[in-house]
Amino acid sequence: MSLSAVNDHLLQRALNVKLAIFDVDGVLTDGRLYFLEDGSEIKTFSTLDGQGIKMLINSGVSTAIITGRSSVMVQRRAKSLGIAHLYQGREDKLAVLDELLAQLGLGYEEVAYLGDDLPDLPVIRRVALGMAVANANHFVKQHAAGVTAARGGEGAAREFCELILCAQGNLDAALAAYL
Repeated sequence: MSLSAVNDHLLQRALNVKLAIFDVDGVLTDGRLYFLEDGSEIKTFSTLDGQGIKMLINSGVSTAIITGRSSVMVQRRAKSLGIAHLYQGREDKLAVLDELLAQLGLGYEEVAYLGDDLPDLPVIRRVALGMAVANANHFVKQHAAGVTAARGGEGAAREFCELILCAQGNLDAALAAYL
């Protein structure tokens, strides 16, 4: 999804977003699970996505991760990016969302979510801007407000972040900081 191709409907949904939430496997990673002989696992993350998340945080939008799996690597990645809210090992993502919104004093209309599979669908359908990555499950894509052009782990989160920044009039300033 190039920002020039973003429809007004998505920009309108992103206008009042104060919290952006990300799934991990299939969204911040390519969705593959790599296990070593000793039982440890490896995940790869896109630096493009990381930069987008940092720009979003710098614009004043809070960030969170809600994932069904638990991983020390996700904890490290979240900390390195400055993601304030991390929920791991939580299958009922809608229940986590409700807890987080109560804690932050926010409503569904102030939330954006990026997911890829069926456990993400209840949140995608509930929030103001519920989106899916390009390689998401077909059923999830049918029910999402929008779908990124990039695949999970390959810049989809960056697109999502830049969409929010653009809608809120902060993208040019975020990019100009690097000139």
